[in-house]
Amino acid sequence: MTGPGPRVAVVGAGMMGEALTRGLLRAGWDPSHIVLSDVRADRLESLQSELGVEVAADAAAAAGAASEGLILAVKPQDAAAVLRAVGPSTKSRTMMSIVAGLRTSSVREIVDGPCVRAMPNTPARVGKGVTALAAPEDVPEESRQLAAEVFSSVGPVLWVEERWMDVVTAVSGSGPAYVFLLAEAMIEAAVGLGLDPQSAATLVATTIEGAGSMLTGTMQEPKVLRDQVTSPKGTTAAALDVLAKRQFREAISEAVHAAARRSGELGA
Repeated sequence: MTGPGPRVAVVGAGMMGEALTRGLLRAGWDPSHIVLSDVRADRLESLQSELGVEVAADAAAAAGAASEGLILAVKPQDAAAVLRAVGPSTKSRTMMSIVAGLRTSSVREIVDGPCVRAMPNTPARVGKGVTALAAPEDVPEESRQLAAEVFSSVGPVLWVEERWMDVVTAVSGSGPAYVFLLAEAMIEAAVGLGLDPQSAATLVATTIEGAGSMLTGTMQEPKVLRDQVTSPKGTTAAALDVLAKRQFREAISEAVHAAARRSGELGA
């Protein structure tokens, strides 16, 4: 990106709000074009000191200071109150909501102006996130471009119909936790077999990172890559046989369905 970037506010300086702020700065945005707001004054002070961004005492002040975009990065239970607070300032600004389950129709019941719904995931903290974006048909192209520019600062973006956002939440939004649980289990198994914890953690983390890079780098189907590492009657085949008997696929499918249902419940 060339230039300082549009002026946007990030309401909610939690993990994802901070990740987006850092991503924008890495992408070349001027710190003076980013306004942070949070209920924790000490949190704001720390981030302002470290990152040099502007801060605002509350959501309304942040929205008033941001001329082009507002990123809603608060907890679902806090979203309605924040939307009411920023409502008067949103008519000419693009609202970008990363609140899990919050539908654009619900946002529009409280505020005017264009709204884009986004679902990034936690690898955004290291610039390796992926974000799904959705917006009603009447959202103007400039608002779509702004949302794409903001979220591409932390990884690739893709546009989907909003009806698929609960599935996106279940797959990529919650997905890192599934991978981390797998990592925990693999480390525990390795330590149980006598390997020291540090070596186990290094082996597991780099294995998962490498496998993910193969998925994105080779663009081959997961089954093809799995078959390539699975020799008949070999060690991998023995392990996969156990996972099949323990209904590994079924457990993952049930978990994703449960997350999608919960996302729908949050939206309701």
